[in-house]
Amino acid sequence: MSTSTSTRYSGPAIALHWLLGLAIVGSFIVGVYMTDLPMSPQRLKLYNWHKWAGVCILAFSAIRLLWRLTHRPPEDVPMPAQQRRASHGVHIALYVLFFAVPLAGWAYSSAAGFPIVLFGVLPLPDFVSANKELAEAIKPLHKILAFTLAALVLAHVAAALKHHFIDRDGLLNRMRPGRA
Repeated sequence: MSTSTSTRYSGPAIALHWLLGLAIVGSFIVGVYMTDLPMSPQRLKLYNWHKWAGVCILAFSAIRLLWRLTHRPPEDVPMPAQQRRASHGVHIALYVLFFAVPLAGWAYSSAAGFPIVLFGVLPLPDFVSANKELAEAIKPLHKILAFTLAALVLAHVAAALKHHFIDRDGLLNRMRPGRA
């Protein structure tokens, strides 16, 4: 594992954090919006974009996890033990959901009989066999996991803003893009 004495995350860690964050927020917004559209070419296009984003989120998550496991983060800022435990718990839950949400979406798409063709050119293998009953069981799971991820992202953002504006402890600057 790489050692770190910096008070900031590394450039790749910061880039992966913001790239994954923007992809998750964008995919969530598209996901909520597309489900209420009537059947149309626009809806089908958005479903494909949503699936492509999910596959990219899965890939970015794997890269981010690998980076995190091989590179030590900067020292934690001082905070009460209860806040530190909550922070670690939320981060673990976020990482689990980074994988669970897109995998549930992939499983739903496969079970519903709608293959994923990444960027319209690369067919991905079905995650599960086509099965209407299974698809109906997975669909709400994907939604619950996605809304749970959204709630944790909002909690993560709220905590970062609290540290920045109330605690003024420099925590937000550790992941801020640009130079220190």
